[in-house]
Amino acid sequence: MTMPHRLILHTLTTAILLLFLSSCEFSTTPNEPLRIAAHVWPGYEFMFLARQENWLDKQQVKLVETKSATASLQALKDGLVDGAALTLDEVLRAREMRIPLTVVLVFDISAGADMLLAKPSIKQLSDLKGKRIGVEQGALGAVILSQALQAGGLTPNDIKQVALTIDNHESAWQAGKIDALITYEPVAGNLLSINARKLYDSRKTPNMIIDVLAVRQSTLSSHKKAIEHLIASHFRALQHFQSNTPDASYRMATHLNVVPEKVTNNYKGLLLPNIKYNHLLIDSEKPQLLQSTKLLSTIMLKSNILSQPTPSLNLFTSVFLPRTAL
Repeated sequence: MTMPHRLILHTLTTAILLLFLSSCEFSTTPNEPLRIAAHVWPGYEFMFLARQENWLDKQQVKLVETKSATASLQALKDGLVDGAALTLDEVLRAREMRIPLTVVLVFDISAGADMLLAKPSIKQLSDLKGKRIGVEQGALGAVILSQALQAGGLTPNDIKQVALTIDNHESAWQAGKIDALITYEPVAGNLLSINARKLYDSRKTPNMIIDVLAVRQSTLSSHKKAIEHLIASHFRALQHFQSNTPDASYRMATHLNVVPEKVTNNYKGLLLPNIKYNHLLIDSEKPQLLQSTKLLSTIMLKSNILSQPTPSLNLFTSVFLPRTAL
């Protein structure tokens, strides 16, 4: 074979290989486990309880623990996982980053669990002017910060933002690196028990901070059974928590890094939708969360987190939810 022919053959082979790889969209093959990224957060904990109790088949689903939502988004971007436990606003951000995610489950709705805490000398929102506020550089932090500043008659230019992922919240507070902090449990409970003052929480932004399971669209068909199994396992663990709270709390305490007696404190301010409520929230024909999505998109556009409105096409599907209660 002459050199020109070898070159043509090599070029064609390379092009075909690249075309194949690009069509994979980083998804796993059907015989590999579904890979889901999640960090420690009470709403996600039922997946980990299911894994601990062997209700979750590790041959079908692999939970990849991360330190923060930022890390979970990065794992998605790098193609290391097929889906992640995220807030709805983070899903919108991921879709703008051309990560085609679809929401298949609602873990929880924040009704006070996400909050802005301040040092004792800061008594009201307007006192935050000129202060250092720790916030994770993701959509959730920006949404709470935007609403809190607006309520206090302030603008982003009136404060100093300090970028902090959740795993650094408590240490930054203790070291005096920040004057206020947008955070959530279990960090929030720890700081409130010391000297923190709560100035704002997600009760003032109803149906805005919503934790969901979002899966890459290329995985929806290839791992249908695994997605259904993961969701059913979540509901089994949630049901156990609700019907036998002391036992579930004992089993969940280590992973949440709290004593068993304080596990339930982590769920104050959280709504935990059951199967029926999940169908109403994400039914693909007329999802209740569509209005929340539009409001979030508006706030994120104003905060320059999104550069353009995110299309809602294929954003939600309820097809993987159990049809009836377990």
